[in-house]
Amino acid sequence: MGKHADSIDRHILLRIRRKGPGVVFAPTDFLDLGSRGAIDLALLRNTRRGVIRRVGRGLYDLPKANPRWGPGPATPDAIVRALARRDGVRIQKGGAHAAHALGLTDQVPMKVNYLTDGRPRKLMIGHLPVTIKRAAHRTMATAGTPSGDVIQALRWLGRRHIDDTVIPQLRRVLPKRAKAQLLKDVRFAPGWMAPLLKAVADDGGH
Repeated sequence: MGKHADSIDRHILLRIRRKGPGVVFAPTDFLDLGSRGAIDLALLRNTRRGVIRRVGRGLYDLPKANPRWGPGPATPDAIVRALARRDGVRIQKGGAHAAHALGLTDQVPMKVNYLTDGRPRKLMIGHLPVTIKRAAHRTMATAGTPSGDVIQALRWLGRRHIDDTVIPQLRRVLPKRAKAQLLKDVRFAPGWMAPLLKAVADDGGH
């Protein structure tokens, strides 16, 4: 292996390790380091060495190690985010997935849905069906942000099923910056959500 190839290998691994275990990468994440062919070969070499793992067609990660069970599978979120970066599109968790991630429901989705402004597709990630649906521009305005997760989670819960546990839970899990952003993103939510989003952002006056 030549010096140039060795340099590409090292720079790819440095970038992957900086991000840490669990982040999924596509070859397009490294095109600033060399040609597509050189990147593909570098990823192949490091996969064969066991340094990184191939988790799908053109997708790689540095797996999270569990002392008892060994490397865990790549998460749907990590895989879908890598696909979105590769394709230059936005991605947003669907309602049930967002609600579970925010702790608004204990119900684990049997399948995971995402919204996108790119092309729709269906995937199998392990044994989990994943659906990526195309959504309206307004829906995608807050894609990939805490505001987007909150809006989709509340939409999934439905106006009539939001009880007095929802606002305190969102106040607990959202950082201060995300709460402030909710106020700016109210305009992208249905009108009935505005008082709820403002109440979360107000944080009880603290």
